[in-house]
Amino acid sequence: MVAGLAFLATAIATVFAQATGVRWSRTKAPQQGVWTFALALFALASAALAVGVSTGWDEGVFRVFYLLGAVLNVPWLALGTVYLLWGRTIGNRARAGMLVFTGFAAGVVLSAPIHGVIAPTGAIPIGKDHFDALPRVLAAVGSGVGAIVVFAGAALSAVRFARRRTPGSGALAGGNALIALGTLVLSSGGILQGIAGKDEAFALSLAVGISVIYAGFVVASGAGSTRPVSARRTNLPASVRGNESTSSTRVGSL
Repeated sequence: MVAGLAFLATAIATVFAQATGVRWSRTKAPQQGVWTFALALFALASAALAVGVSTGWDEGVFRVFYLLGAVLNVPWLALGTVYLLWGRTIGNRARAGMLVFTGFAAGVVLSAPIHGVIAPTGAIPIGKDHFDALPRVLAAVGSGVGAIVVFAGAALSAVRFARRRTPGSGALAGGNALIALGTLVLSSGGILQGIAGKDEAFALSLAVGISVIYAGFVVASGAGSTRPVSARRTNLPASVRGNESTSSTRVGSL
């Protein structure tokens, strides 16, 4: 079950990344490029989980899974929200910080000593059982702060669009609400797995969480495509579609 859910999460994230990649190729909107990269990280982390569960864990697979999934994925998703909410200038500064963080985190996780034995056919390894404090702090700070940014941006956008009466605003509010809900699902799975070691719940949270976020992307994008041109010029849709104009007012989140 865990392997199947991990493969499903990998497939959904790959399709999601392809969709945002197409948008980036057409618009060159920085948030679309950042989200494509973040979703690629998610897909690779899910693939590492699937490999570890189905063929056996080792230190290399665990390091890749931990680095891409626990440490780097959510902060890069949040960077897309930063670009959308605060524009290119602040986004570029945040990106510079993320590049430094990524390099530092990669060096730490890939070189940190692993304590104990990672059982090839055992449960999903947990960072607190095998890493010292620094890799675990990087994961907590990166994922925690990133999740707050993504969730807060999506929730704020949902409220703003719900208050409007323009065509498509209801669907845009719903799309952002789905994104916020998906972020909560992803976060809850990691917490549950870390506390109780529930591998099935963790794998299910990955598949369900990324599916709900993708559903929000589809709903918001479909709503935006039906809005009048005048409305698009005054209010940028949810961040999943932020591709009409980089000079528009930026409202929304992933």
